[in-house]
Parts: sequence; C-alpha cells; structure tokens
Amino acid sequence: MNILRLKDILKEKGITGKELAEKVGVSQPAISDIVKGKSFPRPELLLQIAETLNVDIKDLFHSTKETKTIHVIIDNKLHTFNDIKEFKYFANNQE
Repeated sequence: MNILRLKDILKEKGITGKELAEKVGVSQPAISDIVKGKSFPRPELLLQIAETLNVDIKDLFHSTKETKTIHVIIDNKLHTFNDIKEFKYFANNQE
C-alpha cells in the first residue's frame, strides 16, 4: 500500500517526477520509486519534498480516517461536507 499521495500532488501542481527530482537533488528513478510506493523517503527528503511542492507535510499522506469533515463558511452560512469530493461537487455547482 502506498501511504503517500505524491502522484496526486504532482498532478495537481503540474510538476513531473523529473522536475521534482531536480529540485530536491535526487535521481528521477528515486522519485519514481517513492511515487510508486516501492520506497519511502528519509525524513529530511520528505520535508524537502513538502517544501518544494509548497504543501504541509501531512498533505503528502493519504488520510487514515474514512472521512474528513470539511466546514466552510460561504456568504455567512456554515456548510458541512463529509469529504473533499462532496465539497468539490458543491463548489462546481454554485452559480
């Protein structure tokens, strides 16, 4: 099981594994192995990856909880969503 969501983050940020490898000073195959879950980065590299991608280090990991409740205030009204998919659906259907 791959506990890192690095593949998703790279896609979201529009960065290739090769580009990330160059920015953090490791080989492209090393990043590829991390993305595929074949290896796990040492803590220093994990922190460097988070900083390079401008994300909180905890965001590099898949959630260990089944659901994440998201609370958002829009137009002074509190909206509660069970997960990010529900929130995105709501956001995409606003006029």
